[in-house]
Amino acid sequence: MLLFCLAGVFLNILITRLCFNAGLPLFLDTILTITVTLICGLPWGMLCGALTNVIYHSIFGYGWEAYLFTLCNIATAVVTWLFMRFFTRELAVYKLDDTQQKSPLFSAKSNFLSALMDRIIILILFSFALCLTMSILGGLIATFIIIINSSYTEVKGITGVLSATMFDHNVPLVIKEIISRIPINIIDRLISVFAGFGIAKLIAAKRADIGK
Repeated sequence: MLLFCLAGVFLNILITRLCFNAGLPLFLDTILTITVTLICGLPWGMLCGALTNVIYHSIFGYGWEAYLFTLCNIATAVVTWLFMRFFTRELAVYKLDDTQQKSPLFSAKSNFLSALMDRIIILILFSFALCLTMSILGGLIATFIIIINSSYTEVKGITGVLSATMFDHNVPLVIKEIISRIPINIIDRLISVFAGFGIAKLIAAKRADIGK
């Protein structure tokens, strides 16, 4: 579990740097956080997310304020775990046993929803939930950083550019920081969710083959 978690941390950092070096306006720093949570559970997913940000910002040195965004990666693991709980069948990477199939939570939630939507719809809903969570949490953190250190007002990442073009000066800072993150997070979280789930399914299938 620990080695798998550390591998997830390394791959999260690698993917993030590849996006940065390629000039893509995406983070994609939570793909393996989702994978680790799906396979290993919430504690390991939270550890993977926390270590990803702590190690990344320690290596590439964006200042102590950047460490606050570790909360976003940890929140990704929490949202993943919640969706695993409510949509057990749709997000299962291993074959469910009889106990899981007959659990009250599974029967009340997953069986009902499975009649209305398939796995792809659940993954899309999952990505939108992450988009809203990351946009709100990231916007609140960015607002806090700007309040305590006004020099960050001049930092223009992709969200800063969107904020400057979408809003005038009369819009509250926190609203600008939250809403300007949504367009990027929609794409980022769709890719992260489908890639993270796909990797988890591949790993689960490989482990099942080895166990035979």
